[in-house]
Amino acid sequence: MTALHLITRLSLGGPSLNTIDSVVALDRAGWRTILAAGSVGAEISVVDQARSRGCRTVLLPALTREVSPARDLLALWQVFRLIRRERVVLVHTHTSKAGFVGRLAAWLAGVPVILHTPHGHIFYGYYGPALTAVFVGLERLAARITDRIVVLTELGTEEHLARGIGRPKQFVVIPSGVDLEALRRKAPPYETARGRLGVDAETCLIVGVGRLVPVKGFQSLVKALSLILSVVPSARLLLVGDGPLHADLVAEAQALGVGNRLEMAGAQLDPAPFLAAADLVVVPSLNEGMGRALVEAMALGLPVVATRVGGIPAVVADGETGSLVPADDPPALARAMAELLKDPGLRQRMGEAGRRRAEQFSLAAMESRLLGLYQELCAQKGLGWPRAS
Repeated sequence: MTALHLITRLSLGGPSLNTIDSVVALDRAGWRTILAAGSVGAEISVVDQARSRGCRTVLLPALTREVSPARDLLALWQVFRLIRRERVVLVHTHTSKAGFVGRLAAWLAGVPVILHTPHGHIFYGYYGPALTAVFVGLERLAARITDRIVVLTELGTEEHLARGIGRPKQFVVIPSGVDLEALRRKAPPYETARGRLGVDAETCLIVGVGRLVPVKGFQSLVKALSLILSVVPSARLLLVGDGPLHADLVAEAQALGVGNRLEMAGAQLDPAPFLAAADLVVVPSLNEGMGRALVEAMALGLPVVATRVGGIPAVVADGETGSLVPADDPPALARAMAELLKDPGLRQRMGEAGRRRAEQFSLAAMESRLLGLYQELCAQKGLGWPRAS
């Protein structure tokens, strides 16, 4: 029995890692699984990482994130041919573009089981009203040919239904899983991690992890840094990631007079050594499906400050494992960070609570629920289930 997982880009980030983990889990369950993806562009590719974990990976250059009618039709044909050639009986798409192209190809090819994971949504924070309305319309159409829509949090269900996308029974909540044990093994002790980064004992290190793109909100974090130094003069910000806003963020910090308090680590395949050195982790996103970096930070016993958007409130227990603030509000972000940085005891209590809460988002929990969903749908379609190898 052959399954296909399709994602727009296998680039460094939560959606790609979640997809790879899903493919590996299905392989172990006895399926023959294919992982197909489009062009990565200038971002860091994790194709080699997928292949090193045993994923049979097919690259489709015509599948791109940008809207291009000619390329999109070619991508549709390529996915359709792949499905028919490999006799695929289950298609699971990931992210917006691959979600529409892949589900349409699967429906045209008569695939019995079709699932989709949005990994968030594109309803705000990405495009203008007109283009967003077009995408919402396409999501409504695609939902009609989808057996299940897998969202990362309950809020994901609510946000889709509020826009007329899908029916309540179509939605299943399965948070993106993190291999907590592997993460903790890779994380060096606090003092060791700081020593490797040249961070002294007096510095209050704030770490942000993610792509340097507008929707991640790091512009607000740089502005908040300029506000927080008056009350926490030892604060220092380390951004782990890369993207088109790299130069703009550096220029903004210099214009605000905090250029010497901002460091850029670039994109990193393994964020654990950087998180392990932190006193506080901040996720200032304008839109976020769940926030994998939040789970990783909490798993290492770190308090977090994040924005109250998307699926983040389902991950961060406000006032218990961290603080939630409005999006694009540097003063609120600065106040929340200052409260934690000035109170080591509060940081420790929130960090310990976060470590316990992170267990809800383990990789094992995700795999169990996802395989259970596949089995349920296969039984409904009379497909049976392969014997695990």
